[in-house]
Amino acid sequence: MKTKRWHSCNVLGTGRDTRQLWHFAAGNGEVSLDAHERVVAAGRLPSKLITKDWRALWQKKLNIAWLPPEQVFLRVVHLPKCEPTELRSMVELQLEKLSPLPVNQIVWSFELVPQSAGELQTVIVIIAERSTVEAFLGNLENDGYLADRLDLPVLHQLLATPFAGDSAWIYLQPAEAKSLCLVAWWYGGTLQQLNLLNLPSGEQGASALGDQLTTIAWGGELEGWLTSSPQWHLVADNALAAVWEPALNQWAGEPVKQVPPLELADLAALTARRATHAASAANLLPAEFTARYQQQFIDRLWMGGLGALAILYLAGVLIYAGALQILKINTGKVQNQIASLSNSYNDARQLKDRVALLQEQVSLKYAALDCLRIVSELLPPELTLNTFSVSFQTSKLTLTGRAQSDQRAQIIKFNDDLKQARVNDEKVFETVPPAQTQTPAGASITTWNFTCDLKMADTE
Repeated sequence: MKTKRWHSCNVLGTGRDTRQLWHFAAGNGEVSLDAHERVVAAGRLPSKLITKDWRALWQKKLNIAWLPPEQVFLRVVHLPKCEPTELRSMVELQLEKLSPLPVNQIVWSFELVPQSAGELQTVIVIIAERSTVEAFLGNLENDGYLADRLDLPVLHQLLATPFAGDSAWIYLQPAEAKSLCLVAWWYGGTLQQLNLLNLPSGEQGASALGDQLTTIAWGGELEGWLTSSPQWHLVADNALAAVWEPALNQWAGEPVKQVPPLELADLAALTARRATHAASAANLLPAEFTARYQQQFIDRLWMGGLGALAILYLAGVLIYAGALQILKINTGKVQNQIASLSNSYNDARQLKDRVALLQEQVSLKYAALDCLRIVSELLPPELTLNTFSVSFQTSKLTLTGRAQSDQRAQIIKFNDDLKQARVNDEKVFETVPPAQTQTPAGASITTWNFTCDLKMADTE
């Protein structure tokens, strides 16, 4: 099965008065501590470290919570070796016998123990009451911490301890009014039994531990795995060892070897390393909580995306409204300027039209004079001019006259000369249609007429 690549990992340890949060960066096969926060029980956890946002889609974040060990039952079972996918089913068949509570009221998981001898495989079964786990998760949810795993730190401490020979390891954890003691019995290269004991604190607890160990040893002799006196190891800090070690030495009849425990930060790093590298299968988080947290994460991303779209839409509407308002203001200014200039513009337009009319009239007058001069110069003596008319409205020159019937050639020549007439190298007439002539029957006089279009200069 492909292992997930984690970007970061949080480990949360809870206590009566304080909580500790370790934030690790995961990568290159290792984890490194980035931040350590100590928060009072009523304080809020740093949301920046624990909350999963849209970046968690590619930068995977793992949230681990330590379940208090006093709420857990541990059992050791030896099963035939099988495929890893079949191991859970084999453990499940043993639950009725192993669980101190009804199976429908528990949450359980298991951890496969590495061993050096034997044909059987050793499995540690972790059992917790469902209502206790759900209450614990509810408290975490109230603080915004949605756990991906529920781990047992003492289990990581146990599996990280190097053992040799037949030995018994006593792991002590102090509490407010009592001490939690985990006893691991290694015989024949195999973990034979685990006992999680709640004992009084101080010397009274050490005495009670001796009685408990005697009972367990008798049971081991009856079962056949305790065949000799073990080497005793006490995993505790110096303060605890100073109280417990004398009583244990007296009970065992030989010196008990003290082993320093892992610091909490080192234990948190071990937890993060084993979880991110899939070295630990023990996870007491119920499957329905995993599914619900995943759905909440997806819903939160959807709502965040929709919220961002809504904000962008509102921003666009505001920008559009602002731009529209600015355009309206500018348009109003331009309209006011147009209104203020309209009277002056109309007056100027009227004045321009009058000037153009006067210029056109002056031009027509000069054109009429030019036409009169040209006609007088070009009119052959054989032709008689009866009318000379210039229309200012149509810019046309109308000529009529008469001539002897045999002078048609002169009429045509006069018409052609007008077509070529020029003033200052510019043609005077735009078009000169052919002359129209009429000779009554039996008459010796021919009348002629034609209309010329004046070529007017542009007055604009």
